[in-house]
Formats: sequence, structure tokens, C-alpha cells
Amino acid sequence: MSHPPLAQFKNRATAHWRGLGRREQNLVLLAAAIVGLALLWWVLLAPALQSLRSAPARHAQADAQLAQMREWQAEAEQLRAQAQPLIGDAKALLQSSLSTELGTSAQLNWLGDRAQITLKSTPAPALSRWLAQVRSNTHALPAEMKLQRSPGEDQTLHWNGTLMLDLPAAKS
Repeated sequence: MSHPPLAQFKNRATAHWRGLGRREQNLVLLAAAIVGLALLWWVLLAPALQSLRSAPARHAQADAQLAQMREWQAEAEQLRAQAQPLIGDAKALLQSSLSTELGTSAQLNWLGDRAQITLKSTPAPALSRWLAQVRSNTHALPAEMKLQRSPGEDQTLHWNGTLMLDLPAAKS
């Protein structure tokens, strides 16, 4: 069943179509064909052609991203492959770097494979450098930190407190 307003519209359109001359009907069909082709172009063909035109640039961008990811993968594998120091070597490295970088402002005590460092008015920049060096050379990680700011003689921030470092597990 047709909807009454829709049926009325269809009846009026059909009557109007029949009232047009043959030439007018051909012009209306030609206009409808042009509109149909324009819609076909805008909806189907133009987006597909745009995708084809932009594909080489997107492909090059994807290749660049893949190359960057492969570089990162190689770097990660290289870092993973770096030999972890033996526990004895790590302890010796930790002790020597502590006395070299922090001097008498830090004291080291061993609790198994865990290092307890006691800081007394240790300059913040030196502590930061030392922690980066320890992480790089011994692969030790900070486990606990209980630090308090300490006023220094100069304008540099100083720390008091304790720092616990875990050494990496020994490799078999």
C-alpha cells in the first residue's frame, strides 16, 4: 500500500510528465543523467581517485615510520644484549663510583645484593650524575629513597637521607 501523500505526488508527477512534449522529456532526462553522473563522480569516483593520488605519499610515510621502528628495535636488542656485570663487579663499580662522584658525603653498606647509601649534605647535581652512571654501568635500580632537602653552603640543593639500590640478579 502506498502512502496517500506519496501516491498523490506520484500521480501529479506522472500527469506532469505526460503533459510535457517529447523534446522537454528528453531535456529532463538529459538533466537527470547529468545530475546522476555528477553524483556518481562526487560520491564514488573522486574519493577513490584522491586515495590513489595520495597513496604514494602515505606509503612513503609508512616506510619512514617502519624504518624508525626497526632502528628502535635494533637499539632495544643491542641494549638487551649488553652483558650485565657480575655481582662482584657491580659491587666494585658501585663502591668506586660512589667514592669518586660523591666523596665523603655518601657511605655504602651492603645488605646482601642490596646497597644502602647514606647521604649527608650531598649536592643534588652530583647525586643525579651518580645515579645515571650507576644505572648505566651496574644496572642497579633504586628500590627505596628517603631523602630530605638540606641547606648547602652554596646555592645548590643538597640531600640527606638513605637510598637503597637493588643489583641485578646474577646470570646463569
